[in-house]
Amino acid sequence: MWYFRSPEIVFGRDALDHLTHLVGRKAFIVTDPTMQQLGFAQRVEDKLKAANITSQTFYEVTTEPAAEIIRRGAKAMSAYQPDWVIGLGGGSPLDAAKAMWILYENPGLDILEVNPFEPLNLRQKARLIAISATSGTGAEVTWGIVLTDPRDRRKIAIGSPENLPDIAIVDPSLTRTMPPQLTADTGMDALTHAIEGYTSTWNNDFSDGLCLKAIQLIFQYLPRAVSNGDDEEAREKMHNAAAIAGLGFINSMCSLAHALGHSLGGLYDIPHGRAVGLFLPYTIQFNIYNNGDTRYRDIAQFLGLPAATPQEGARSVVEAIQSLAREIGQPQTLRQALNMSLGALENDLDTLTEHAESDTQIITTPRAPDSEDIQKLFIYAYQGKNIDW
Repeated sequence: MWYFRSPEIVFGRDALDHLTHLVGRKAFIVTDPTMQQLGFAQRVEDKLKAANITSQTFYEVTTEPAAEIIRRGAKAMSAYQPDWVIGLGGGSPLDAAKAMWILYENPGLDILEVNPFEPLNLRQKARLIAISATSGTGAEVTWGIVLTDPRDRRKIAIGSPENLPDIAIVDPSLTRTMPPQLTADTGMDALTHAIEGYTSTWNNDFSDGLCLKAIQLIFQYLPRAVSNGDDEEAREKMHNAAAIAGLGFINSMCSLAHALGHSLGGLYDIPHGRAVGLFLPYTIQFNIYNNGDTRYRDIAQFLGLPAATPQEGARSVVEAIQSLAREIGQPQTLRQALNMSLGALENDLDTLTEHAESDTQIITTPRAPDSEDIQKLFIYAYQGKNIDW
């Protein structure tokens, strides 16, 4: 038995207008300083005002926030007593909104102890709306939450299906100001979600079509969105693709590229999408080595790439990912991404390996790595070597 979970999704141009139809009293908006400076928070406030809903904005969210930010926001939320919580921005504000909402409804809970197995009894005080302003994380349609532990320099994945947003708003007008680098980073995040969601050991019929469609859209429209931010069609298709990929992978899970990327990003502060996208070709090569049974051939066939055999199909997918990364200016080795020596990386290998092995996404990878495998994956990715074991 399995479950497929999704919020109500409002998408397309003017999707933000859905806020004018809400019924409620007070909304607490969770966002970051950039969304505030760009005027996006004000746009949300104005839409809520049209629905006769008063609002308060918390715009202190940092990139992949620590528990302290969550507690501070939850305290402000409790003082305001909203019946709607609204996350606005990229993955960090959306994840922060989910976590703050959990603490608002459960004041005595340790946020780092949230898990899929213990009830949270949410929606006693408020419901959650997630408004995406980047085209990558898919956090608007998922229940996962990524926080940062600054003491251990690691990322911590928590969450429960209960904290899935009630409504996801996917309005491409919010992405027009994304610079090329952010567009590329977040696009690679969405691609990794879709490919890993399709090939995860928890893949299923309900997620498969979503993942394949997202992959197709990203290969077609990401280069256009990076090269011309004013390309409205590319922006809209990429924004849809990110949500579709998010909906696909949250119902099948990601795998090894995410485990490695979380570890790398937590230790070296590398943007999440850049990190997981960099590892994606290496983890595919790892999964298919020695004729491993994988589903990459399906992806190649769907994209019209050479796929006479499963191995050829997988190689075609790797080559397509590498070609896309080059086209949009993404690093393809850790040497390029980190600007540090191999010796410096080797000094951190034990920590990187420990963090990757404890990541929740490692359990659904098609080929389970041991500690030595993980260390070699980091080294090969640094050197840009094809996986040969």
